[in-house]
Amino acid sequence: MDGADAANLRDDWDYVIVGSGAGGGTLAARLAEAGMRVFLLDAGGDPRGGDAPATPQPGLPDDYDVPAFHAFACENPAMRWDFHVRHYADETQQVRDWKYRAGQGVLYPRAAGLGGCTSHNAMIFMLPHASDWNHIARLTGDSSWRATPMRRYALRIEDCRHRPVWRALRHLGLDPTGHGWSGWLRTEKALPLSVLGDHGLMRVLRDTAGTFTRSLPTPLASTWRWLRGGLGDPNSKRRRAGSFEGICYTPLATSGHRRSGVRERLLDVARRHPDRLHIELDALATRVLFDADGGASGVAYLKGARLYRAHAAPSTDPGLQREVHARREVVLCGGTFNTPQLLMLSGIGPADELRAHGITLRVDLPGVGSNLQDRYEVAITHRMRAPWDVLEGARFERDDPLWQRWQGSRSGMYASNGAALGVIQRSRAARRQGHEPDIFCMALLARFEGYFSGFSHWIRDQPDQLTWAVLKAHTRNRAGTVRLASADPRDMPRIDFRYFEEGSDAAGEDLQAVVQAIRMVRAMTAPLIRSGWIAEETAPGAQADSDDDLARYVRDTAWGHHASGSCAIGDAARGGVVDSTFTVHGVKRLRVVDASVFPRIPGFFVAAAICMVAEKAADVMLSASGGTPLSAN
Repeated sequence: MDGADAANLRDDWDYVIVGSGAGGGTLAARLAEAGMRVFLLDAGGDPRGGDAPATPQPGLPDDYDVPAFHAFACENPAMRWDFHVRHYADETQQVRDWKYRAGQGVLYPRAAGLGGCTSHNAMIFMLPHASDWNHIARLTGDSSWRATPMRRYALRIEDCRHRPVWRALRHLGLDPTGHGWSGWLRTEKALPLSVLGDHGLMRVLRDTAGTFTRSLPTPLASTWRWLRGGLGDPNSKRRRAGSFEGICYTPLATSGHRRSGVRERLLDVARRHPDRLHIELDALATRVLFDADGGASGVAYLKGARLYRAHAAPSTDPGLQREVHARREVVLCGGTFNTPQLLMLSGIGPADELRAHGITLRVDLPGVGSNLQDRYEVAITHRMRAPWDVLEGARFERDDPLWQRWQGSRSGMYASNGAALGVIQRSRAARRQGHEPDIFCMALLARFEGYFSGFSHWIRDQPDQLTWAVLKAHTRNRAGTVRLASADPRDMPRIDFRYFEEGSDAAGEDLQAVVQAIRMVRAMTAPLIRSGWIAEETAPGAQADSDDDLARYVRDTAWGHHASGSCAIGDAARGGVVDSTFTVHGVKRLRVVDASVFPRIPGFFVAAAICMVAEKAADVMLSASGGTPLSAN
């Protein structure tokens, strides 16, 4: 795979793709299967350490493989990039966040390695809302983006294993679920039935579900719709118009309750088509190369491990300078932070920004690095009256009792990502305006209050915690930016999200929605507090009772981890960076395919949507090429 010296490879690649995550990895695999020769670069190594690494990495492969270890994967020095971001330009407000470190920012973990952030994420596979695709179709006038044609890409991706009855009946034409059954990404339930012997956990599930159901206008009818609709399957096709609302489970991208995703897809395609897909790891892209007519012709990169300074232990080695050339196109899939950085380093972006760093302007494209957005997430954390039975003996390391159970039978709590229950709702504003559900609340059997150095230790050291993570989707704030810190491609860019009042949500609807969601969670947990199963709410705590108190808590502690939009689809005159075919405005043979292209963040969790746009991009590119590899000529 990566052992061959790139300088000795045939230099007749059809496509050069930068980044091997949900966008680049999915795209590269599909193009190679279709007969194209693809050169795929990634700045990291293999997050699993390979099947037989010469020097085993600490914590690998367990941090990658074991679903419950995903927080530890985020902090594993062999595969982590530590970005630090600002939520506010106002330092007085910013320092109120206890996770903020002066001179650095708030930790925003990214993964460096084959599979990108699918190597350390929580593996949740939830489809975006129909309105997300229809919005792009309206914005561009391109009907191929509408929700109905986009659904076929979900079917192409998914191999559903959490609806066994309908899987068995699908060949009889009796499948109303809308799931994919033969794709490359297996999906399973997050909470295996083997963990349901914990009386405390069952009490939480029962009381929470009961309280929520009784709060609905028509409890019996809502329960019947829930049963008929797949017992909480959020990806099931709806019989009526609208999206799923209510209690749900979170489908995971796992195979036999072991992480399996883009990395495995790429390795499989590379094994089957070694002449078509070359994966170049430890390769940091530094700029796009152009030919005489101004079209993208390749990528310059530095060869070497840990060259990017976001790495936990960056190398001082300068790396080897190399180039790779594409006969058809170059595709940037580095993600919401790194793709705009690479475009700007290549002379494509806001003119004033590039001149300030001494970069020769190629295309003045002001939207590059703008429109940055994220979901808001906050935690309502509780201390239980006793540790969870299902976590007894858990040290989150190899050979502890739960690891042995997972290793032997793929059962127990380590087979889960820690999510016990999800609730999907619409905020008052979303309901009033007829919008899609925008609140996702998830019960986690752990203490998780955002990202900071050592956050995974809370999960390991405090087995008596219950966190309700509140996630606000379809945020109105799109005022964040990604800007260059320097012209050195090894430096991280400056990332400013401009939360809440600093952003573009003048009416404050995002903040109000999160406060309402906290009150909903408190209503669901109230019976458990009264009965003593929950000893206390530790964050925000009983002292934060008024709407002003809760709004202050949200402003001071909110975080995000689904950054999107910094190279958005749309008209260049209105801040767009790419058109509906992913082509960068004003540049021939250069496309972007990753989370940065979304004009607004889709759905609740972004990985499935990125895979879907990558599959769409493959169709667009193969159609443009006529399906014929130039490298064969």
